[in-house]
Amino acid sequence: MKKTYGLFVIAVLVLMLGLAACGGGDDKTITVASKDFTEQFILGEMYAQLLENAGYTVERKLNLGGTPVAQQALLDGEIDVYPEYTGTGLLTVLKMDMMSDPQAVYDTVKQAYADQFSLVWLQPAPMNNTQALAMTKQRAAELGITTFSDMVANADQLVLVGPPEFAEREDGVPGLKRVYGDFQFKDFLTVDPGLRYQALLNGEADVVVAFGTDGELAAYDLVSLVDDKGLYPPYQVAPVIRQAVLDANPDVANVLNGVAPLLTNETMQRLNYEVSGNGREPADVAKEFLVSQGLVSE
Repeated sequence: MKKTYGLFVIAVLVLMLGLAACGGGDDKTITVASKDFTEQFILGEMYAQLLENAGYTVERKLNLGGTPVAQQALLDGEIDVYPEYTGTGLLTVLKMDMMSDPQAVYDTVKQAYADQFSLVWLQPAPMNNTQALAMTKQRAAELGITTFSDMVANADQLVLVGPPEFAEREDGVPGLKRVYGDFQFKDFLTVDPGLRYQALLNGEADVVVAFGTDGELAAYDLVSLVDDKGLYPPYQVAPVIRQAVLDANPDVANVLNGVAPLLTNETMQRLNYEVSGNGREPADVAKEFLVSQGLVSE
């Protein structure tokens, strides 16, 4: 009996050592995070569901906070991957000078993150969630406005609506004046971010501070004005992952890169509005999209 028990213990130990040697356990658990707004919730869920579909155990830390919080959590190893924007990496994290060429921005942040942080930028999506200014088609047509330059030329007839900080931030009114010349809006209506589009649609304002993948742009058939002098850098999104995690699980790159080419401005506007406009859960919106694209099973 003792001999049988001893053989059993040895067999269990051999099995455990074998599992460890094969990279089981913790190597197959990945912590996916997101920042604290609608698009990030959807993208974080996409990453999580793609990884789960590929056989990984996923711990979710969605709605983690702003860029500094997410970046530090990544550096501290508290999270493994989250969606980040190239322009944010360039300006906010690396504090480099503004660049306008999308490929140059991506190449720059990819190299700098690898060198400074041992972090890897995976494939960027074509979508560009850059700062934007938008108008209703009717009002834009009345004044012949299609670009930022056109808007500046008509600024004294226009009421701008946006968050209070847009009046002071370098990527707000001061940046506009630096690049497009001195001008003055008829008025600047400051509101909470969630009320911006309502003020525009109610006729209280002519121009709204927006972002390129806001769902409301498509839902309300608005015109995004062209930043014809390149004030804003591109904000393409990509998974940023710890090099150590990728070394242990190299197939993760292919898993997450599969969705990147599908994420256009139009697609993200539609998906964002499903959550912000129609009140659906980000997890459900993400799942529906991934299933429709054949990237995960029902």
